Amino acid sequence: MASDTRQQILFLFEGGVELTVNEVAERLSLAQSAASTHLATLRDGGVLTGRREWKTVHYRANPDGVRRALTDLQDALQACCPPGDGPFAGGCG
Repeated sequence: MASDTRQQILFLFEGGVELTVNEVAERLSLAQSAASTHLATLRDGGVLTGRREWKTVHYRANPDGVRRALTDLQDALQACCPPGDGPFAGGCG
């Protein structure tokens, strides 16, 4: 989720939309190989799921995976820079 491109991809799945690699690539003007790599990373991270229909994989957001990823990020930020700690209270500076 640290990649701007992966964040843009996630926004494409708003509202339960299902998209293929080609649809993601077209909407974001990406090479199919780049879209495929990003989608695989998001799927491996649990924020997307895929269902295969012959040779085509249809991806969709996994709400539980997104919540888990956001909780993990929040936990990491709390460990890194707890609120009220240091000269940049509430942030990592």
